[in-house]
Amino acid sequence: GSSLEPQERSMEPPAVPEEEEPLTAASGPEGQQLFGYVGIEAVLDQMKIKTMKMGFEFNIMVVGQSGLGKSTMVNTLFKSKVSPKSSQPGQEERVPKTVQLQSVTHVIEEKGVKMKLTVTDTPGFGDQINNENCWDPIIKYINEQYERYLREEILITRKRKIPDTRVHGCVYFIPPTGHWLRPLDLEFMRRLSKIVNVVPVIAKADTLTLEERAEFKQRVRTGPRGARGCPMSPPAPLKPCAPQIQEDLRTHAISVYPQEDFDQDPDDRALNDRIREKIPFAVVGADQEHQLNGKRVLGRKTKWGVIEVENPAHCEFPLLRDLLIRSHLQDLKDITHNVHYESYRVRRLSESHRLALSPLNGLPPAPPAAPTAPPQRCPSPA
Repeated sequence: GSSLEPQERSMEPPAVPEEEEPLTAASGPEGQQLFGYVGIEAVLDQMKIKTMKMGFEFNIMVVGQSGLGKSTMVNTLFKSKVSPKSSQPGQEERVPKTVQLQSVTHVIEEKGVKMKLTVTDTPGFGDQINNENCWDPIIKYINEQYERYLREEILITRKRKIPDTRVHGCVYFIPPTGHWLRPLDLEFMRRLSKIVNVVPVIAKADTLTLEERAEFKQRVRTGPRGARGCPMSPPAPLKPCAPQIQEDLRTHAISVYPQEDFDQDPDDRALNDRIREKIPFAVVGADQEHQLNGKRVLGRKTKWGVIEVENPAHCEFPLLRDLLIRSHLQDLKDITHNVHYESYRVRRLSESHRLALSPLNGLPPAPPAAPTAPPQRCPSPA
């Protein structure tokens, strides 16, 4: 990427066209007419320059059982070896006995914009015969990052910029079984969607035919009998049987990202509705390029041909990439701060108030995990 070079800026105001429409300021119901050029729009350039100098942070978590291509997918997203598995070569491949979280941080730069990217993997999740409470270490980790940010925030002398390690998005990998969502999938997403932005994807979608993929996505959205009792069609391209295409997720109180409750205006709702119609995304990951019709394409080569990762006709990876990076990255961070972290902050400060502690004097010890329902036993992934 290119480095950011200081640029000389003229102190002279930009020239104003001679015959210009009268400018108004919305100081009241009718606005206020301006006498001339003020230069308010220059604040956008100021914000851009400041952001490029400071850079920004983005923290993503990937969850799913072993063998679903989580590391490859993360590397494909950011066009570099950024996954914890890729950053620690030579390690013996084995299934952990418990869920172990591994985080790795990289600074990546593109066209002068720097991003501090932290990727957290969860090896061991869903790989045991008994997966009882296998989500607890993940919930604990997410809450620990909220706690770390909160303790920095309530200090009398705060840092000018608080380091942000909070998880902005959790990509959950659903096995490409072609059948129903497992109880483990439903229970995990139900619990995690309350504290973090959850984006479900169907992993290794190239193992399913187009008909199987369409039917699987329909089942995930509408439940075993289809939305509102609409019968499932035989293996063929399916269409939603009802306007509410995520009936099954809603039945289990699962609110995946982008959440309908947080759409700010009709334009946002229209865009997010199109995204919600595609969830869960059927994705294929690849980190190697192949020659195809005289050009290099990113994809997986089989004896039948090349599966192009960035071809919407082959998989929905472009939709996932656009959601996480190109169109909704800042929204993921905003919802994390204004909704999920705010909920945690209010709960923790309420606890300190009940214990007659001032936030300035400190917080009570953080709980080991978020309050959860009585333990439930999940079946094995098989």
